[in-house]
Amino acid sequence: MFRPLLCAALIAALALTATPVLPAAAESEDCAAEATVTSSWGSGFTARIEVTNRGDAPISGWTATWTHPTGQATTAGWNADFEHREGTVVARNVGWNADLAPGGTAEFGVQGTTTGGAVEFTGLDCGFDTEDEGGDAVRIMALGDSITGSPGCWRALLWRDLVDAGRKVDFVGTLPGDGCGFAYDGDHEGHGGYLVTNVASQGLLVDWLRRSDPDTVLMHFGTNDVWNGIPAADILAAYDTLLAQMRAHDPNVHLLVAQIIPMDSDRSCATCGQGVRDLNAAIPGWAEANATPESPITVVDQWTGFDTDADTYDGVHPSASGDRRIADRWFAALAP
Repeated sequence: MFRPLLCAALIAALALTATPVLPAAAESEDCAAEATVTSSWGSGFTARIEVTNRGDAPISGWTATWTHPTGQATTAGWNADFEHREGTVVARNVGWNADLAPGGTAEFGVQGTTTGGAVEFTGLDCGFDTEDEGGDAVRIMALGDSITGSPGCWRALLWRDLVDAGRKVDFVGTLPGDGCGFAYDGDHEGHGGYLVTNVASQGLLVDWLRRSDPDTVLMHFGTNDVWNGIPAADILAAYDTLLAQMRAHDPNVHLLVAQIIPMDSDRSCATCGQGVRDLNAAIPGWAEANATPESPITVVDQWTGFDTDADTYDGVHPSASGDRRIADRWFAALAP
């Protein structure tokens, strides 16, 4: 799920090199779908797709499908869950936009690539669920800072790995995902620049939980706190607060907490490397003290073997190899 950020120069370039736009619309007896290209440039496009309930009864759950001609592909999107089925793109509602009253419309967005020509949504169609097809999916919230969310392509890799392994999952959160080269379910709570101590003291997680309703939380949080010299004891106190909020929302929530990836002190702060080591050393004891049979806590070691030279691009944020390592560690914990 992705919202492109375009500098003024690129926006100007788009106006000069825009790919021709070919809106698409489809309407069945009760469900109507319409796609409108909102921006396009030489190698890509974004589009808005609307699904409308034309029937006389409210519905809960919708799906839109389409294909593209050769040379075009949907690679990311937002406000829907996405998958590819033998060349067909399938977009399904997320939790908060599943319900449509008669005449109601749900809107979601996509981003894609093109080698030229009019952008087409071939065979665009939509339909409504006759039963809750997603009801048994595990709802997973990725919670953290920019390592989780900017762009956080480990989430895309993890989602694809879980789906390929036959696991039924629904990634949830109030933030859309960034483009990672293929369509995936990008909802998350990776807030760039945020400190876990601030999120705890300001009660921000309470609303995120209410809006996303996760069953499982993947938490990699504390990097910015370490950078700001906040001691491990204070970070763990913030973990206490977040865990209490999670359990107040769902007494059976499963928390997977990361021993966070290392920071290169030469490219971050002089005390950052030791600060990460101090926090990671304390996390297993914190998890053991707070885990319950009803609400387990799993420690996921993201630190061991992670090389800040090879696996980050700036000493802090994961590179492509770092994203692969992070996804693999989460996958091993989620799908043993």
